[in-house]
This record gives sequence, structure tokens and C-alpha cells, in this order.
Amino acid sequence: MATIPAIAPTLPERTYLNNGFGLKSWLLTQDHKRIAILYILTTSFFFVIGGLAAAFIRLELLTPAGDLVSSDTYNKLFSIHGIIMVFFFLVPVAPAVLGNFLIPLMIGARDVAFPKINLLSWYLFMIGGAIELYSMIFGGVDTGWTFTTPLSTHYLNSNVVSAAMGIFVAGFSSILTGVNFIVTIHRMRAPGMTWFRLPLFIWSYYATSIIFVLATPVIAISLVLIVLERVLGLGIFDPKLGGDPLLFQHLFWFYSHPAVYVMILPGMGIISEVIACFCRKRVFGYTAVAFSSVAIAIFSFFVWAHHMFIMGISNYSALVFSLMSMLVAIPSAIKVFNWSATMYRGSISFTTPMLYAFGFIGLFTMGGMTGVMLASLGMDIQMTETYFIVAHFHYVMVGGMISAYMAGLHFWWPKITGRMYSEQLGKLAACVLFIGFNLTFFPQFILGYLGMPRRYHSYPPEFQVLNALSTAGASVLAIGYLLPAAYLLWSLRYGEIAGNNPWRASGLEWTTQSPPITENFLEVQVVTREAYDYGRIDNPTVVADKSLTAF
Repeated sequence: MATIPAIAPTLPERTYLNNGFGLKSWLLTQDHKRIAILYILTTSFFFVIGGLAAAFIRLELLTPAGDLVSSDTYNKLFSIHGIIMVFFFLVPVAPAVLGNFLIPLMIGARDVAFPKINLLSWYLFMIGGAIELYSMIFGGVDTGWTFTTPLSTHYLNSNVVSAAMGIFVAGFSSILTGVNFIVTIHRMRAPGMTWFRLPLFIWSYYATSIIFVLATPVIAISLVLIVLERVLGLGIFDPKLGGDPLLFQHLFWFYSHPAVYVMILPGMGIISEVIACFCRKRVFGYTAVAFSSVAIAIFSFFVWAHHMFIMGISNYSALVFSLMSMLVAIPSAIKVFNWSATMYRGSISFTTPMLYAFGFIGLFTMGGMTGVMLASLGMDIQMTETYFIVAHFHYVMVGGMISAYMAGLHFWWPKITGRMYSEQLGKLAACVLFIGFNLTFFPQFILGYLGMPRRYHSYPPEFQVLNALSTAGASVLAIGYLLPAAYLLWSLRYGEIAGNNPWRASGLEWTTQSPPITENFLEVQVVTREAYDYGRIDNPTVVADKSLTAF
């Protein structure tokens, strides 16, 4: 009588996701990948809050009369939208999520330099966010995201003190993240990974980290001074107390203009990786693109006063800052031209990440060109405090940054989760987002040029058609955000198994399993080639002869 051999049960592959399942294993983790997942969840939560505030703003502006909410409530709504979106989504999302997950993998390290500090940065972010939500729920803030004193309609009742403290605490999260990334990139690169073998993603995040470390303390000091002024009655910024509001403007914009590049520089690094992969080419002018990231970081500290052309600075200062604001466009243009040159005669694949990358280039270019227009003194005097500024800012920050973030999230989703998503739905979402964004914000360029001021909840009837079009576009844009949330969550359970390198990409992160193990790599990685060697990837006979430890 024949016996049937026993079949040993197959154990699930060991990954960072199944290395402990309890809540404690996540809340006390020191694994950079798990901390990135924690940041995905929390930044997405804040994005929903900021998005809901934006929805109420657009519904209010659907009609000329302020008939949905009162003027005070409207002030609080756009303050919630601005504060949450800038400080708790746009600034942290790309560095804290994709940077945390990918930087050690890309340089062949097992973790970031300071894993405990990395976890501490998330807790500080959460504490700051909790304080901020308290401020919004109990009284609200009506100063806008800039905390400018003259915009506050209720000096004593508005929770500016607690809101400022929330951002102050969250700022330490950014500083710790920046320090961690700088030390990790300097000290933990794999053998053979020289500076000019680094992926351009790393160059962009390195420049971002420099801005984090140098600029964030300035806004922290400014917020502490606001608290001292309001609590102790010191005359620092408020003219009613003998203070100087221009001093606050200088301090605030010294941080906040570099913060613009904190939001956009990581996106530029993402786009470099996506375009190189889906064009099957080395990035054109690698050295120029790498140094342009550093140049943007340096220039960002010398253009803050272009926000202050109508606020009383001298004509000579205005001319200098106007020139500097135009010069910062040069390194940004280098990136756009070099991406275009990379695509020239490339083997382009129109995948979901690539469509988001196309959207980024278009929207960022539009935002950058209007930024050069606003750097001109004559144009800025006419357009300041109008919806032209709102449209310009959103084209760069929301259209550009979120398109880049979505490109990166879709590109590395198979590595993060080990699953593929619906490519058809991904392409549809990328197109819907691009169309919805332009329908929402391009009419605001026209509104601003015609003279409609921002921050008003009522307006002359002749502006209603363009405002209605903008609100309709916001509805389409919301669909563009909801679609990825649906099919990415669906893919976690039902998505096709991705494999280690579904895109046939060249980065070192693609040589490890998907999802990666807790230690990232089982052996020391030895780098022998530059970052974008697609000739090797596309030639199977060459790949077969090479160890996975070579890159």
C-alpha cells in the first residue's frame, strides 16, 4: 500500500509587515519602513481634514453672497485648510513617507542612522497634530496659515497660542528627520556608492534636509514670540502693542519660502526616478540635475522678501529680491529641460507613475512661470492678495507636489506592499486629477487678474461664473483623490503579487524582496555602477551574470 508523503506547510515569507502584529510592535517600532507606514496613515488623515475645509470654502464661493457660513467661520475654514495642508501634509508627506521608506534601501543601509530619533519624530508630529486639532475644534484660528496679526478678527478668542505651539512641536519632527537623513546619507552609504553614483532622489532629499535643519528653527522662534506677545502682552509684532508687523513678515517668510522647496524638492527627486525608469535611459545631465537641487536649496534662503513688495520694504531691496526670485527659476528650469531631454528618443512607457510625472511637469511649469511673473515688481503689485496668488501657489504645491507624491507612491507601491494595483484605474485617476486640478485653479488665475481679492467669503456677482467653474472642478479633483484611495486599499488584499522588480528599475531598492525584510538586505551591498544603468537591466544575459549585491 503506497503512502502519500507529507507535505510541509509553506510558511509566509518574512517581511517587515509580518515581523510582529500587535499594536505595540508598531507604536514602538524602530524600523524605518514601519515608521513610513505610520506617516502614510497620519498624513492621509490630515489631508482629509484639510480637504474637507477646502470643500466648504468652495461651496461658500459657489454663490456671490456669503450665505453658507459667516465671515468668521469662513476665516477659520481657510485657516484650517492652510495650516493643516501646509504644516501637516505638504511639508512632511514626501520626506517622512517616501524618504523614510526609501533612503536606507537606496543607499544599501539597514536603517537610518538614528532609529529611535526617527520614531521620536513621528511622536512629535502626532503631538503637534493633536494640539493643532484641539485649536481647530475649540474656537478655531482666524489668522490664515501665515498667522499675520492684522488678519485676526478676534484677538483674544482665537486659539492662536495653542495653534502656534502645535506647529512648534511638529517643527522639531522636521528638524529630527532632516538630521537623520543627512547623517544617514553621509555615513551609511554602501561600499562603492560615491556621491555621483547616488540616485537623484537622494540628492533632492539631501537638499531638503538641509532646509529642514536651517530654516525650521526660524519659524519656531517666530511662533514662540507670537505666544509671548499674546500671553504676556509684549509688543513684538502687533502694532496695537507697539510691535512691528514687518518683523514677523521677515521671520515668517525666511522660513516659509524655503518651505516651498521643502515641499517641491522631494517631488523633483521622485520625478527623476520615474522618468529614468519609464524612458529606459540614464537621466540627461545627471551632474547638472544633482547640483540644481543644492542650488535650489541655497537660493531659497535669499528670496523671502519677494512676498513683501507692497509691505514697505525699500525699492532697492525689492529690486534685489526680484532678481534673486528670477534667478531661482534657473535650477528649476534645468530639471525640466533635462527631464525633457531624457524623454527624447527614450522608450517611454505610459504607466500610471509616468502619467503622474507628466502631470507634475505640466503643473509645476505653469506654477513656476507664474512665479517668475510675480517676481516682477509691476506685476506683483497688481496681483498680490488676489486669487492669482492662490492659483500660483496651488499649481506648484498642490498640483505639482501631490502629482509627484502620487507618482512616487504608485511607483514604489509594489515595493512597499508587494502587491500591484489596477493599472487601468491608475491611469484614469491620473487623468482625472490633472483635468480636475486645471478646472479648479486655472479660473482663479483669471479671477485674480480681474482683481478678485482672496480671503473674502462674498464677492461681486460678475465673478460667479468663474467661481462656479472652480467649484465644479474641485468636485472632479476630489474624485481624482478618492479613486487612488479605493484601488490602492483594494490592492492590499486582492492585488497581483508584484515580484521584486515589476518595473525592471535599476535602483538598489529593487534588488531586495517585496515587501523588504526588516533588515533590508541579507548581506552587504557593493555598488559597482552608476544609478541608471538600464542597459544592464534590459539585457537579461548580463543581469544573469551579476550578483544581486552589485548595482
